Amino acid sequence: MFFSLRNRMFVIFTLILTIPFLVLSIIIPSWFTTIIEDETISSTEDMMDQYSFYIDAITVQAEDLGKQVLVNQSTQQWLKYEKKNIEANSSDRYLLRNELRNQLNSMVLNNSHTMSVSIFLNDGTGIWGDHPLLEETEWFKDFSNHDQRWVKAHTDSYGHNDMDVINSFLIPLFDMNTLDLSGVIKVNFPSLLLKTALGKIKLGETGRAHLLTRHGENVLSGEIETPQYVLEHSLTQINESKQSKGLIETAYDGEEYYVFFQKLTVGDWVLFTEITKSELFFKVDQIQKRLLMTSGIIFILTLIAAYLLSTNIVGPLGKLAKAMGFLERGEFSEAKGLMPTIKSDNHEVGYLIKVFHQTIDRLNHLIKIEYEANLRRKDAEYKALLLQINPHFLNNTLEIIGGLAAQGKNKDVINVSVYLGRMMRYSLNTHSDEVKLGEEINYIRNFTDILKLRYEDSISIEIEEDLETKHVQIIKFVIQPLVENAVKYSFIENTFAKINIRTEKCGNKTLIIVEDNGMGMSSEVILELMNVDIYNETNDVLASKGTSIGLKNVLGRLKLYYGQNFSFNIDSEKNRGTKITLCIKTGGAIHDEGINYRR
Repeated sequence: MFFSLRNRMFVIFTLILTIPFLVLSIIIPSWFTTIIEDETISSTEDMMDQYSFYIDAITVQAEDLGKQVLVNQSTQQWLKYEKKNIEANSSDRYLLRNELRNQLNSMVLNNSHTMSVSIFLNDGTGIWGDHPLLEETEWFKDFSNHDQRWVKAHTDSYGHNDMDVINSFLIPLFDMNTLDLSGVIKVNFPSLLLKTALGKIKLGETGRAHLLTRHGENVLSGEIETPQYVLEHSLTQINESKQSKGLIETAYDGEEYYVFFQKLTVGDWVLFTEITKSELFFKVDQIQKRLLMTSGIIFILTLIAAYLLSTNIVGPLGKLAKAMGFLERGEFSEAKGLMPTIKSDNHEVGYLIKVFHQTIDRLNHLIKIEYEANLRRKDAEYKALLLQINPHFLNNTLEIIGGLAAQGKNKDVINVSVYLGRMMRYSLNTHSDEVKLGEEINYIRNFTDILKLRYEDSISIEIEEDLETKHVQIIKFVIQPLVENAVKYSFIENTFAKINIRTEKCGNKTLIIVEDNGMGMSSEVILELMNVDIYNETNDVLASKGTSIGLKNVLGRLKLYYGQNFSFNIDSEKNRGTKITLCIKTGGAIHDEGINYRR
């Protein structure tokens, strides 16, 4: 019979192997090209982001160091003495200059990027030595005429540093009392720091990376290897683009160039990388030829193997199919009685028969305990979702404390520590998964007090508590993630965040409402959240390994706990804010789909 299992398996195996043969020889190379292009884009963007973060770290430190020097009492006193040159005796100026030098050395030693600081008056008088040609230097002209504060690579023999080539950050030197502009503070850092990190950005084997100004000047030392036409054409599009980073394709001299760019927050600097398409896909043609040869050999060998396999497994599989028919109808004893008659010399088929024999015995047992196992799984999922909250909250709060400490706000650090202690006592209370809503609101008050200290006048948080809801029992930590999200997305588009939190009692329902003035949600995101399946949603949140603990976490826990006694609504408009309403039906039994964790 042509349509016997043996012949059908032979034909199917042949077709299955013929299709991959065609795919490997024709489609795969173009697929590889797409993959290489996507991987190049992704990896290049990642490397450029890392370099951008690295530059931000250096430049922020340079800015902070310059500001520290400006407001330093010795700097201001030295400035006053120099401005009153006639009245101040030379010994006083010498002592004051020596004291300022010592303080500058101390400041410099506290940074991690081997920086140095020079201070010059407009006439060239300097703290380390006078610079009579100051007004003729290119960097001082750019600073005076165009307020150009970030200086490209240069040498400076008048500063206090032993670096060959440096980049600098300039900050105006002025009297803090009179605000009279008197000179400039010059913070220097080695160009080698930026150049070494830039060399780690690799595109293929020969890709090139440069740090440029918007006008195409090299911020660092060395030649720009990119062809002039490609450079100018790309910079024109970069300057016209509103995007902060992206990819530009340019053709020149028979070559196609891939140009990646990222506009940095430092002055008018642009991170610029490029590679030709021929360099990027050089190995793809070689891969295609090897695939054709390898696929042909594999195709012939597999035809032989397909014939042998189709012959060896037909008989045992036929009897195994009959046993499966008994099992499908729930006739376990008949299926078990047939199994000893099935024999096979094929190790794989024999193993399959053995496992199926064991499966018959185990399946009946597993069916009996399925309900209990399902309840345990739900309990584990709920606990896992709950345990994601504390590490996330603690990490954010410690970052706030660190930021306040770095700003020298010791009183605020103490206050935050007190609020944190109260919150930790609340969160570490594991006697029950349920608390009174009033306790949850007090917990949120401590949390919002931390946020107010962190963002100061940039945030407004109002809490309106319905007294009838104070004694309503709810599960822990359902409000904090929503407040965190509200703050986060409010600051994406705005410089001021306005958050409103309130509770309401409506009959046998308790409403918890969190409203913000943030960027809002798209209708697609809202629809996805409204139609989410409880079990798929829970699995998605658990699979996030702690990186998604906001709205999805809250909804997942509330659904697992309350079942149909919980509902929610999301009102949101793009750039107009979001209002999230959680509704919990109280005074009744928890729905069957929920889990009663009351102790």
